[in-house]
Amino acid sequence: MRKLFALFALAGVMLVTGCNTMAGAGKDIERGGEKVQGAAENTKQKM
Repeated sequence: MRKLFALFALAGVMLVTGCNTMAGAGKDIERGGEKVQGAAENTKQKM
């Protein structure tokens, strides 16, 4: 019974950690896209 509880506890911790990691990656990708979009706008204005 203890092993089963430990397995579920470990799975829960990994699930929560995975969600935080994916949310952080999504924010980083969004920021990168905003930078590319800003650079494209600056280039269009200079032409």
